[in-house]
Amino acid sequence: MSTTRQTAAEVVVVDYGLGNLRSVTRGLERAGASVALSEDPADFDAADGVVLPGVGAFSEGMDNAGPFRETLVDLAAEGKPLFGICLGMQMLLTTSEEADHAGEGDVEGLDLIPGANRRFTGEKKIPHMGWNELDVQREHPLVEGVDGEYAYFVHSYYADPEDSDAVVAATDYGTEFASVVANDAGNVFGTQFHPEKSGETGLQILQNFVEYCVER
Repeated sequence: MSTTRQTAAEVVVVDYGLGNLRSVTRGLERAGASVALSEDPADFDAADGVVLPGVGAFSEGMDNAGPFRETLVDLAAEGKPLFGICLGMQMLLTTSEEADHAGEGDVEGLDLIPGANRRFTGEKKIPHMGWNELDVQREHPLVEGVDGEYAYFVHSYYADPEDSDAVVAATDYGTEFASVVANDAGNVFGTQFHPEKSGETGLQILQNFVEYCVER
């Protein structure tokens, strides 16, 4: 695995009240980024890349991120790297069964990667918690050097993109699900697992993101 290296990337972590902000920030700094936590959309525009973390329910995440929706969609359309982590990845999609399961009705995601988030079914324990393998399905800068490596997951729902080409890496938990996704342009992507909790594999992912921001 790669070691920490210095870069010129300025990364903003969106502070919308949910997510492991401190651990995500430390992980990105270890990967060589200069990191700012911000709830000011003007900071998003000035950064080399934007990270949307998240822990919790889909509906609460979208409610809290509501003031940033237009800015995030516009930045994605402009080609700005946007990296969703865990709930942040699910928020990149269109809908989630979680809102229906909780009796909260329809909740619209960012719709940057069309698709729905599905609840795990079957005999496997929910939530899916612990280390599991990444099976890289196609090339993307984010997953360079991590095929067959293990990452740390905690989730009850998983992304089901409309376009199978959006699946960058898959993981098996009774059913095969998308553990890394990306849009057609490649600048909007997410991990279902927590790279900041995934040891050297996670550090490689974060370094790949920082380098991608530098090279854009």
